[in-house]
Amino acid sequence: MTGTATRYLYLVRHGQASPDESGLTEAGRRQATLLGQRLRDIPFTAVHHGPLPRAEQTARLVSDQLKGVPLQVSEIAGDYVPYIPERDELPAESADFHLGFLSCATDEERKNGPALARQALDLFTGPVDGGQDRHELVVTHNFLVAWLVRDAMYAPKWRWLGLNHGNAALTVIRYAPDRPASVLLANDMRHLPTELRWTGFPPELHI
Repeated sequence: MTGTATRYLYLVRHGQASPDESGLTEAGRRQATLLGQRLRDIPFTAVHHGPLPRAEQTARLVSDQLKGVPLQVSEIAGDYVPYIPERDELPAESADFHLGFLSCATDEERKNGPALARQALDLFTGPVDGGQDRHELVVTHNFLVAWLVRDAMYAPKWRWLGLNHGNAALTVIRYAPDRPASVLLANDMRHLPTELRWTGFPPELHI
């Protein structure tokens, strides 16, 4: 790894979205505000967010609780399929399930998603130059959080599949010089009351 200082990458899936995904529900707005309150003392250098309304609105509500941190919209922080595996990459018992899930991806998504995913690794991961640690927040979607966690765990590329994250849940990855990446938090919802946790998951997975 290059870089001389540690990067702390904070990853957040957007708050609960309305059925038509045109924006956040009231619950989603509450989730985002509570997340911002949890993060208000972190010395962020930037808040990156995807261009879709549910990510943009979440980022703004979080940013309202922070201290003058700039918002940066980026397609790289958007909603896309990061990697589509071949059948022989997958465990035999789950290959049909995963390939069925991915079958609705368009040709454009199959081309553009992996390119954006590679850019995300370049932009958001690894130690940073300079003598000062950096804290960055990325408000994004479930697929990109899964892709970056998979990379931090040095797992096969297909393994982003099956990694799910709740709305406004917090994941933190540390990239220190001369050390492997470390997932410090994953899918953490302690800032949310019980009734706002586990949205974004099917009911049978609510804990």
